[in-house]
Amino acid sequence: MNIFEALRVSHETQRALSARLLASPPQGPERHKVFLELKRELLAHETAEERCFYVPLFEHDATVNASRHAVGEHHEIDEMVEDLEKQELNAAGWMAGAQKLCDKIHHHLKEEETKFFQEAGKVLTETQKMALARDYEAEFLSMRMKEH
Repeated sequence: MNIFEALRVSHETQRALSARLLASPPQGPERHKVFLELKRELLAHETAEERCFYVPLFEHDATVNASRHAVGEHHEIDEMVEDLEKQELNAAGWMAGAQKLCDKIHHHLKEEETKFFQEAGKVLTETQKMALARDYEAEFLSMRMKEH
């Protein structure tokens, strides 16, 4: 597995959790459970992706700006999650905020997969792509374990 395939696994999880969150009823435990699961997935993914994918790409002129942009979007997503955490799950504006968060996540993932992965693919060697995948998966699992 290369780094792009490894990242897509979490991307698909994020898409599925986003859909579940938006479909969740305002009452009952499901919305809270899915929101926490999405938050954990995002945190583990962002941290591992930044450390094991973006950091090496900061070294290349061709990918430094895209790396900065992607890390900036991670921060925007984090702020949106924090804003939602401050509200009651059944508050009037909560679902609108959740929709904005999910839209931002989808935008970010699509941009990575359709633009950034191609740019990164040009500067990374096949050996690097495989090694980064192993590093990413180890870091991702480590982050997930810290949350429990």
